Amino acid sequence: METEVPAILRARRALAPDERFTFHSSRMRMTHVTPEQLRAMDADSDRCAAELSDARVDVLGYACLVAIMSTGLGYHRTSEERLHLRTVENGAPAPVVTSAGALVNGLHTIGARKIALLAPYMRPLTRTVVDYLTHEDIEVLDYEALEIPDNLDVAAHDPARLPGLARALDYADADAVVLSACVQMPSLDAIEEAEQLLGKPVVSAAVCTAHQLLRALDLDAVAPGAGHLLSGTYARAPLPGRPPAPGYLMGGGTV
Repeated sequence: METEVPAILRARRALAPDERFTFHSSRMRMTHVTPEQLRAMDADSDRCAAELSDARVDVLGYACLVAIMSTGLGYHRTSEERLHLRTVENGAPAPVVTSAGALVNGLHTIGARKIALLAPYMRPLTRTVVDYLTHEDIEVLDYEALEIPDNLDVAAHDPARLPGLARALDYADADAVVLSACVQMPSLDAIEEAEQLLGKPVVSAAVCTAHQLLRALDLDAVAPGAGHLLSGTYARAPLPGRPPAPGYLMGGGTV
């Protein structure tokens, strides 16, 4: 998240040369991707929200998909509301985007009801992600758990391997492929190659998060080199809970 989201924002300079962002981080500790460390990490998110709101940021992104999904079905909504309240209490109200909610919303935005996905997690945690998406009316036709337990090893995974791994999935009937269901596993450099290889829209948790961050800022969600979701087709897609703008194309029809 700390590399790919800034890269996506920098790529927008080709479209909006005068646009500038600042990027601030507050870190929740985790070294091994286990249920116990994920729970401890999530418990620290209130502190992070308060610290970031000290900087009077315009939007906050919660950058751990599986910490949210392993807490309970639909938990991204609870987390976003609670962390937003922390910013309100600090006198600096700002919307909160979770990578878990952004992946759900990004898939719904492109009309993907059936998907295949890659995740770096151990198999039980990957199954948790599958169950979470199923609860959100997204059917996972096939998935691959890379079973990388160390968080630094997840970050060091070579994104060039991902298109080939995705091609081994049973994706023929999928509406889209999730190349990385984790904001820690890099995939941005492989997104468009994977789209060409698979002939399907390809997203990642980080790309979906960037899309929703831009929409929370009321900016057109467009960035070169980041795949179908950020191609411009969904530049004015509505945020969850907000009505679409008149004339917005969604799910194959204009609303």
